[in-house]
Amino acid sequence: MTIATVLARGLRPTEDIAHQAVSAAMERAQLTHANSVLLFLTPEFARDPQPALRAASKAANCMQVIGCSAAGIFTEEDWVLDTPAAAAMVFGGNVALAPAHDIAADTLVFSLAAPNAINSAWIKAPGQRFGGISGDATGQGPFKVWSGAKVSAQGRCETLIKGAHGLVGVSQGIRALSVPLEITQVSGYDVISLTSQPALNILARELPLEVREQEHLPLHLIMAGVIFGEPEHAISEGRYRLTPIISTNADDRSVTLSARLSPGDRLFWALRQPLAAERDMRITLDRMDQKMNETPDFGLFFPCMGRGPYFYGGVDRDLDLVKARYPGMPMIGFYGNGEIGPLNGENEIFQYSAVLGLFKEDV
Repeated sequence: MTIATVLARGLRPTEDIAHQAVSAAMERAQLTHANSVLLFLTPEFARDPQPALRAASKAANCMQVIGCSAAGIFTEEDWVLDTPAAAAMVFGGNVALAPAHDIAADTLVFSLAAPNAINSAWIKAPGQRFGGISGDATGQGPFKVWSGAKVSAQGRCETLIKGAHGLVGVSQGIRALSVPLEITQVSGYDVISLTSQPALNILARELPLEVREQEHLPLHLIMAGVIFGEPEHAISEGRYRLTPIISTNADDRSVTLSARLSPGDRLFWALRQPLAAERDMRITLDRMDQKMNETPDFGLFFPCMGRGPYFYGGVDRDLDLVKARYPGMPMIGFYGNGEIGPLNGENEIFQYSAVLGLFKEDV
């Protein structure tokens, strides 16, 4: 394999950490120069990542250094959330990260963005976009994106993966509490009724007893799933977009969501649970196996910050499942503030999800 990863740590965010990560990855891949480098750095580097980018470029004998800073980073070997670190993946042989030009509708486009650089025109542009948003859980912080070994002034970048083919899977990882129900009345962001019944009454009825009896509902764990297409198998087939709940309103028994919906839309109530997320990740991997029908050579993985080790009690079960499925496969990624991936024929920004790209080098 001419693709390899290394995760390097240090006490302070120095350029030596980036140089160490890239140099060790180059040695592991037996390369003297790389076609491209994917480099993720922890937040300590974000204020001025340029020295680390120069060091990575020098170590790889390559100017095509792409990546971002993120709240947490990882490779197939380990993850880091609270220590200055650099994760590097080097590409040799036939595989390279190339500028995105003349993008066809079915072309996979690796996409990175800072929270303040997202806009709908970019997300909806041609190509099947996948990747992550380099923010923390609040979407704040001095997060940076780079391409060509330089910080992007636009705060985002897009590249093609040349010399390899692959596919993208999305695990939204929730436990459905109800079947899809038709929205019968809305007011702005407030869903007032479902099937002509107060929305909050239906939500309260469907919640597990241990959740319903809490003094305050854990709204950060409760979601609305808005489905696409026929409702019968929409949940099992993953044809839905999760929408966070902002508040519940006792006066009119409505539920305020983070997105505007319309009468006639169908939604179901859902709960974020580690066991449900782990089960959904297994299902996602099964689907990808069936579609790919070959062993991938490398992976790019982008779980939400709310879906990583903090969610799973100090371990990353999503990462562990991918590693167990593909032992020894080079993999790199980061925990972000949003995930970019395809859904229902369009590009979407996901929340509390995990987006995985698996790739096979062209022969």
